[in-house]
Amino acid sequence: MTPKETDEGFLFLAEDDSTQLPSQTPIGAWAILIVDDDQEIHTVTKLALNDLIVLGKRLEFHHAYSGQQAIDFLRKHADTALVLLDVVMETDNAGLQVVKRIRDELQLDELRIILRTGQPGYAPEESVIKEYDINDYKTKTELTRSKLVTTIISSIRSYQQIKTINQNRRGLQKIIKAGANLLEQHSLHEFSEGVVTQISSLIGLHAEGVLCAQIEDDGTASDKIYVLGAAGNYAPFIKCQLERLDNKRIVEQINLCLKTRQHIFADSDTVLYLGNDKHNAAVYIETNRPIEEADKQLIEVFLSNISVGYENVALFQQLKHAAYIDPLTKTPNRNEFIQILQDTRRFEPEHMVAVLVDIDHFSDVNDGLGQDVGNELLIAITLRLIEHFGASSQLGRIGADVFALVGPEQELTPDKLTAVFAQPFQASEHSLQVNATFGICRLRDAAEQGMVIMKQVYIALNKAKKTVGSHHQYYEPTMEEEVTERLTMLRMLRADFALDKLELWYQPQLCLKTKKVVGMEALLRWPHQPGQYISPAVFIPLAEYSGLIVDIGLWVLEQACKQLQQLSSLGCGALRIAVNVSMPQFRSPQFVPAVIEIVERYQVKPQLLELEITESVVMDEPRIVIDALEALKRFGIKVAIDDFGIGFSSLSYLQQLPLDRIKVDRAFVNTVATEGGGLIAATIVSLGKRIGLSTIAEGVETEAQLQAILAMGCDEVQGYLFAKPMPAPQLIEYLRQNQSGCIQF
Repeated sequence: MTPKETDEGFLFLAEDDSTQLPSQTPIGAWAILIVDDDQEIHTVTKLALNDLIVLGKRLEFHHAYSGQQAIDFLRKHADTALVLLDVVMETDNAGLQVVKRIRDELQLDELRIILRTGQPGYAPEESVIKEYDINDYKTKTELTRSKLVTTIISSIRSYQQIKTINQNRRGLQKIIKAGANLLEQHSLHEFSEGVVTQISSLIGLHAEGVLCAQIEDDGTASDKIYVLGAAGNYAPFIKCQLERLDNKRIVEQINLCLKTRQHIFADSDTVLYLGNDKHNAAVYIETNRPIEEADKQLIEVFLSNISVGYENVALFQQLKHAAYIDPLTKTPNRNEFIQILQDTRRFEPEHMVAVLVDIDHFSDVNDGLGQDVGNELLIAITLRLIEHFGASSQLGRIGADVFALVGPEQELTPDKLTAVFAQPFQASEHSLQVNATFGICRLRDAAEQGMVIMKQVYIALNKAKKTVGSHHQYYEPTMEEEVTERLTMLRMLRADFALDKLELWYQPQLCLKTKKVVGMEALLRWPHQPGQYISPAVFIPLAEYSGLIVDIGLWVLEQACKQLQQLSSLGCGALRIAVNVSMPQFRSPQFVPAVIEIVERYQVKPQLLELEITESVVMDEPRIVIDALEALKRFGIKVAIDDFGIGFSSLSYLQQLPLDRIKVDRAFVNTVATEGGGLIAATIVSLGKRIGLSTIAEGVETEAQLQAILAMGCDEVQGYLFAKPMPAPQLIEYLRQNQSGCIQF
């Protein structure tokens, strides 16, 4: 007999005819690879095992006729359960080399290998078993059908057990890794998407699915079910209501799962319950086949492992909403809106604008009607803005009375924005008519960072609020340059004030009857370069805006009192000094006691210090001003109102203010010499006399103006016609040259 000759009938011996297996309906198949260079061996092996059912599955035969063909097949079909492998093929040990490559090169540890040989002398059984990782070794002559069936069944059972153990091990590794990855997610949407993906991976499918829950943007449960995470074709529906899927099966299955709080395993899909009494969700997975028991166990362990993580992420989401959602209007707050601005600027800047909507005089509603009504008004404004722009634009509330919008430029126009406030708003039982001011910035002209964009829109808003007669402004780069320039100037002012570089100058005031100097107005000067000064009209508003005016104002009062003390020592103890006071000073609770302390420290007569207030200061916060002035008046300090008549609004407060003097503004003095131009000035002088107040005209520069003022019966005068503002040494010299205190005019 030649080396390759075998007993072709070894599979069909009579002793095997009695071997019968119970009939079953097979589901699935075990992949079996027959490796032999003899075609007839393939045929008889398949014929003998063709009807065999092992553990509920049939056998699916594949064929290789050399060692290399076997390796090529297994490289593509790693799920093969069993190899029936001939030892002697193209070489005497070809089969043994295949075993080595299967284990070492292909790393197929689960695959069962049965060696068959017709020439045991070429590969002794004992040495082969010791040296090679095989599962059985038979000579072809001893392999009757009965023994072959037994070997096949035991090998496949072993394969299934090892595969199950390895699946469980890998599954647990996946669970640990997946759980760790998911617990790193703080976003509920990212966590949910991860759950869908990880479950698909656990069961070995590229499945599509969604995770849904009853949740609202503020973190509270509701009747509406939202898609929190999704994979595959459902990904575009993240953050949408479940009904948007337009899939009746999914909607019904998810509702049933959330209602029963139970998993649902069906033939074509699976719905898994996740969560607890406070936070629950349903994970819908399209499987297109029943999930195996081993996979069910993996899923159970996985869900148990991440359930606490889901609760933590849900709680974190509530905290995140508290940090990024305005609790009153349920719209994005400042932090969130800055990110929205940045994203919009990055992805679609063309034809998009950012808008700030500042509600005018909102504090009056809170102060007059209460905060509850104020809140209802804000909600009503929110709903009106959504009604007008919700379809095209994103709305947010970024301040107490400031809303923000970002959307198409053709929608967010000044006219359309103004139209929102054309009709009154209903708040509680009140119908409130409110107006708003708008700052607008075209995103194509804006910076890339959301915070910078917000700053630029605020620059436009502030410009609109400062521009008389305008309720909106578009951002222009020159505006930012102006702001930068003002900030630079403010830093310079702070530095120079700290270095005591500011100066106090004085402009004499004269009595028109006695023609004598009766006092001076103290005027602040800021030297910039030798012989150059920065105008008070420029730096005083900066000092007021920044609050620096409070410290500067105390310094001015101290310098004025020090000057009064010096004048007294020179024999000019009857001259007064008038000092301008701004609103920020009145707001300081230390203002009144500080003024009194300075007067007492320099031991000057209180009536020689006169505080000048402007009409705008009175109108800003009348009660604060009136209370402060009354306290100072009781101490003996005089009070004058400056720029009277400019605002056309202080007549109602004139009798309430503890005034001593009214100033006729230079704007009215400039026209007194023209025909009909002195009417307002004359009216102010007459009004002062009627209510017992002294009057003084400022800005008198011509003889004609002086004669007109004299004819009106004004009491006092100051202006370039008599003396320009001068520093203290020059003032002393001016008074020495006019020792009598009289000026010829």
